[in-house]
Amino acid sequence: MNREFSLAGLLRLRQIQQDQAATGLARARSRSSSVRVREAAARRDLAATDDPISNSASLRAIAAARSSSHSMLADLQSLARIAETEENDARSEFIAARTRSVGLEKLQDRHHAEVHTEDLRAEQSTLDEIASTVWHRDDQQVRQ
Repeated sequence: MNREFSLAGLLRLRQIQQDQAATGLARARSRSSSVRVREAAARRDLAATDDPISNSASLRAIAAARSSSHSMLADLQSLARIAETEENDARSEFIAARTRSVGLEKLQDRHHAEVHTEDLRAEQSTLDEIASTVWHRDDQQVRQ
């Protein structure tokens, strides 16, 4: 049996792909979280309108600010949906990359176990041979 795992290069490639997918997932989660925080802040700002209205100019200014805030909130909601979609895509890509590497990792573990078993078997065979030689030598000395 070959002592080296024959698919080691492919396994390294799969693990690199998995690491890249994990990085992409972390980046997508961070973006999604950031957009959600900005959306929540915009909602709080939009809800906090305790300014007294003293004349028509202030009423127009408040109406313009609210209209602008509503537009910004709509943009943030759109960004949140896009970020969530990107996060889901990145999660799917990570799961696919992980799935591709898990099978190879199991094969590698099985290979290492077989190599270890083979080493133990060879060691036991050597020990048996030594014991047999010693026994035969001692037996011959007793007979003489």
